[in-house]
Amino acid sequence: MADDTWAGLADRFADGAYATVKGRVRTYVIHQQLLDHLPAPPATILDVGGGAGHQSFPLAQAGYDVTLLDPSAGMLNKARQRLPAALQNRVTFVQSDGEHASKAVSGVFDAVLCHGVLGYLEDPSEVLDQLCACAAPGGLVSIMAGNAHASAVRPALERRWADALASFDATSEIGVLGLPTHGDTVEDLSAELTDRGVTPLQWYGVWHFVDWLDLSGADLDPDNTAQVAAAAAVELEAGRRDPYRQLSRIFHLVGRKDS
Repeated sequence: MADDTWAGLADRFADGAYATVKGRVRTYVIHQQLLDHLPAPPATILDVGGGAGHQSFPLAQAGYDVTLLDPSAGMLNKARQRLPAALQNRVTFVQSDGEHASKAVSGVFDAVLCHGVLGYLEDPSEVLDQLCACAAPGGLVSIMAGNAHASAVRPALERRWADALASFDATSEIGVLGLPTHGDTVEDLSAELTDRGVTPLQWYGVWHFVDWLDLSGADLDPDNTAQVAAAAAVELEAGRRDPYRQLSRIFHLVGRKDS
């Protein structure tokens, strides 16, 4: 992004969206799902489109060596401001778009993450190529994307009935940050990974009840740590089970690169 679209959204993204109950639940749930598949630390992790480090920094805290790659100088500056001093030797920052990830970093990684990125790309095929190329043989590839099968949930809960009706057949929308996005399906992304030599292992839902409550106008207090922890435990379990995970507005797909 030559004009650094995300620079103007960095504060809103990091201090707003991720500070909400939904943001905290998302970080926790994906972190726990990743731990079920990641090798033990200090394995190497590449976070493509890692933004302000909300997924990277907990992994660094857990002992992993993390490279955070993002095209936005503004977002990387925000990440540097947020990085605790104790983690500085475990996190490397690289400015690059995902389409050129393998040229921007050295070697391959034990795990490659790409969370909340594909939906903003007109054609994600080059980024998918790079994700799989940057994973070491036997390495993990982790993708979080919008769930096209649940596209009617948001407009319906916001009582935008005409939009909800149209969304059953729509492939794109304006996301909560005001940028155009599109959804994916577990089936299609699994096929894309398989074609690139990555075997899908498992998929999870990420947002369920806290998302529905937030979109319906409920007041969720992010400072009530007991309630946030209790909600996160329920969300983690729902993300593992049908039919709940099928109705999640975003999903988390994990695969392993063939040896």
